[in-house]
Amino acid sequence: MDYVLLLLGLSFVLACIHFLNKSLVATKFGPGKLPPGPRPFPVIGNILELGNKPHQALADLSKTYGPIMSLKLGSITTIVISSPNVAKEALQKHDQALSGRTIPAGARGLDHHNHSIVWLPVSAPWRNLRKVCATQMFTAQKLDATQALRQKKVQELLYYVHESCGSGSAVDIGQAVLTTVLNSISNTFFSIDLARYQFDDQSLNFNNLIYSVMEEAGTPNIADYFPVLQSVDPQGILKRVTTNNEKLLTIFDGIIDERIQAREKMMSKESNDLLDSLLNLAEENSSQLSLAGIKHLLLVSTKLNLNLK
Repeated sequence: MDYVLLLLGLSFVLACIHFLNKSLVATKFGPGKLPPGPRPFPVIGNILELGNKPHQALADLSKTYGPIMSLKLGSITTIVISSPNVAKEALQKHDQALSGRTIPAGARGLDHHNHSIVWLPVSAPWRNLRKVCATQMFTAQKLDATQALRQKKVQELLYYVHESCGSGSAVDIGQAVLTTVLNSISNTFFSIDLARYQFDDQSLNFNNLIYSVMEEAGTPNIADYFPVLQSVDPQGILKRVTTNNEKLLTIFDGIIDERIQAREKMMSKESNDLLDSLLNLAEENSSQLSLAGIKHLLLVSTKLNLNLK
């Protein structure tokens, strides 16, 4: 046991020396073509300079180092663009060259990064998913078609609040709004309500699952700053994200299976919602969209809609 502890301690010291030397070399000689930026501390880089309000800290740093600056966050070199004009230049004219990104540890659960349009590199699968999103999800026609649905869900929210106030019941506004958003999303995708204002065990578990998904998405992960720790998962974020994704995909599996059986019985492939449109694409010979791809696309779309709303 003593030898094992000694070996572990020695490995830790050697790792620290490696990162320390790497940081010192970068500090002394400077990175080759990196933009200017604050001098990083050994090992931790510029993490401490971000403070509790990173957006304000980055705005202050940009006044000193300009609209394009480099930061060292742990062992990861990060380029920060704080000017709208420079951001437009980067995203519109150099989008292909700058489209690669570091995949966070939490996105690797269930091999999600290899199916998600958010994390895939520019490739044939990514282009196919982008085409699906452009033609099936974000067109003006699709958005206009769901306007009445969104209005209906808002009216349901107002009715619930009015009814609760009339009976003297307290209203958790945050929970009520989340329920409205979830039902708006689930009706656009599946034509069903997945959340309820009056909780039962099933709806309570679903709402708690969504809360957990949103919480983990906003939790800083030390493994993202030091990728060598990704296999260890020191904060357990990857484990929890994987569990949450498994539960969401299980829900999607059940809905998709029911829809496929209903389509077979009715012998109809009419597109009533997003799921019907995606299943129609998956059945086309020329389409590269699989059922696994549909589930991961729905997973991404759910998280994006929750973050935006």
